[in-house]
Amino acid sequence: MPPLRSTGQFPEAEHPEYAGQYRLEACLGNGGMGVVHLATSASGLRLAVKVIHAEHATDPEFRARFRQEVAAARKVSGAFTAPVVDADPEAERPWMATLFIEGPTLAERVKRNGPLGAQELRKAGAGLAEALRDIHRAGVVHRDLKPSNVLLAPDGPKVIDFGISRPADSDLRTETGKLIGTPPFMAPEQFQRPREVGPAADVFAMGAVLVHAATGRGPFDSDSPYIVAYQVVHNEPDLAGVPADLVPLFRRCLAKDPDERPTPYELMVALRSSSPSSSYDTQAYIPVQRTPDPRENVPPGLAAGARPRRRLGRKVKWAAAGVAVAVLVTAGVVVAATVVNGESPGSPPSAPRAEQGFHGWSVPLRGGNAENRTPVCATADGGLYCAAPGIKAARLDPDDGTILWSQKAADSAAQTDEGMTPVLSGGLLQVVAPGGNRLEALDPASGTVRWDLDISPYSSVRYSGDVVLLVTDSGRVRAVDAATGKERWTGQRGGRGTQWVSSPGGDGPALSATPAPDGTTTLVSAVDPGSGKLLWEKQVKGALSPVRFVGGSLYLLAANADGFTDAVVRIDTAGGKRAVRRIVLSAPLDQAQATVAGAGDVVYLSGSGGSLIALDTSGRKSAQLWRLETQVTHLSRPAADGRAVYVTAGDGRLLAVDAVRGVLTGQSKPRMDDGRYTFASALPAPVAGGGRVYGMAPDGSVFALDGRGAAGW
Repeated sequence: MPPLRSTGQFPEAEHPEYAGQYRLEACLGNGGMGVVHLATSASGLRLAVKVIHAEHATDPEFRARFRQEVAAARKVSGAFTAPVVDADPEAERPWMATLFIEGPTLAERVKRNGPLGAQELRKAGAGLAEALRDIHRAGVVHRDLKPSNVLLAPDGPKVIDFGISRPADSDLRTETGKLIGTPPFMAPEQFQRPREVGPAADVFAMGAVLVHAATGRGPFDSDSPYIVAYQVVHNEPDLAGVPADLVPLFRRCLAKDPDERPTPYELMVALRSSSPSSSYDTQAYIPVQRTPDPRENVPPGLAAGARPRRRLGRKVKWAAAGVAVAVLVTAGVVVAATVVNGESPGSPPSAPRAEQGFHGWSVPLRGGNAENRTPVCATADGGLYCAAPGIKAARLDPDDGTILWSQKAADSAAQTDEGMTPVLSGGLLQVVAPGGNRLEALDPASGTVRWDLDISPYSSVRYSGDVVLLVTDSGRVRAVDAATGKERWTGQRGGRGTQWVSSPGGDGPALSATPAPDGTTTLVSAVDPGSGKLLWEKQVKGALSPVRFVGGSLYLLAANADGFTDAVVRIDTAGGKRAVRRIVLSAPLDQAQATVAGAGDVVYLSGSGGSLIALDTSGRKSAQLWRLETQVTHLSRPAADGRAVYVTAGDGRLLAVDAVRGVLTGQSKPRMDDGRYTFASALPAPVAGGGRVYGMAPDGSVFALDGRGAAGW
């Protein structure tokens, strides 16, 4: 870790002469867990060496925490942290050496010179957001971000001190005396639900840190840590003195509900875009690797060392959204031939089904004032059906985007998510009305309501063929006829946490997955959707959530103890054997979403850190076909059409990735509104089919693109 820059008298015992091979030259600071010394490596590198206090070196728990800190610091070591040079957590006095970085902490800077100016504040905030993005992408949650843990280096902020306990920093402790953070910069969930703390807690802390940087005080100041804790949980933040244009953004960071806070990527874009005088480059370029033309003699993509050309003429506010998005070479490569919907590597893509001359379209679909304006859409029987805040349902012409009919919603400010996507079942369009209390069946030709039903007692709605399944939190199921709304059967099927899927065509059983309370096993059940008859059950190891049932196989995601997806489980139901195959990911994914390509075998997964993975589940090939790090923090669930995999980014861009090679082939422009409608909190997956791709964006638009020409998007 970099120096703490504090001074004071330390016991002689706190001044060992060496840490490993490094001679300790001077004391730079003292923390609750150890002392930081200046040292020089054999090659001349200046190092900051942290040595654990003698009193803690004999405590197994502190040793374990220090090992965790070393592991976390190594994991995130990079451009936005102090790189770890060496460490020995098992030494008599455990120690860690990081590169010495010149510069004050944010706390020192504010104390010495006062609050940061507006432009400096935005630049520091954008750099800090970028640091958090990389930290979270590495699977680490800091949990103790504060001004003294932000080092203002010449090339941007560096985040220090990972995974440590600081008994001297605060009087607030848990029941067992364990420090849980620094109260003025802790999120409400750290006080209320410490085991549920995730990346959003760091965003809250970042908001508090930036308020401190802007005003010289925190948003929840008090001399008592207990009063601070109460204010964090119950009171609104004090944002007096914060630049007016940043108040809404900081207020979002400090939202009590973690789901309402922006992601680090959103903050990067907002802070970099908020000032035209920002020193950051706003002309974004993302290299696109395309399928080579056989008439060309050059390989696809950029030659080694070549400077990428920039795309010109795009509005700065759109281009700024992609500043941090630089697509990397895939971490893995295709090591064996694979077939995706009949296409093999090296063969040209099959002929597109979209007609020649389709140039795409974009139409606004707005009806309310909700913060999430993003519509949700699905295709069925040649129609494109959508819902949006303030619009219960609408039918669009897939050829040109003409709105054929639209039904307004009673609640114009209601949010939309994929659970409210209109579904064609029983010949009628099934729509969950905004608010989630009524299910309505509409005539797909006119939008006229044929029947409706109160579904307020139910927590989820699923469709299986011509049957609608209404499910409670406790696993009670009520099945109704999709054509008439009449009840077919009721019964107990599963329990708390049960999730349902069925085949896309609705021609098979409805399947449910019910995880055990301890997460060690999951009960998978198959039910006849028409009668409710239990067809079979199977207990499977692990905490599983279903993705899709297709081609006689059920695909599920397996979560580890930390809630990260670490495997895909496939259950083949043909012949009554119900064989289970587990395909382990090369690295776990946070907040994974998945889809199954075509008739099965290949599963595509996206993660919150921007990872996109293709996994072969057939057992005939190497499991992981490719892995692409898109550098986009907020991705939708993938969609695939055999030629490409499509995902939507949080700023409304549509990304196309070659399904076989795993390289980016194109991306569309961002589609965002100004102000608070910049990003979507709920991001629906694009819809692909017939050679076209339909996307839904945070500016309230529905748009269509030609899947054949992704390079020109």
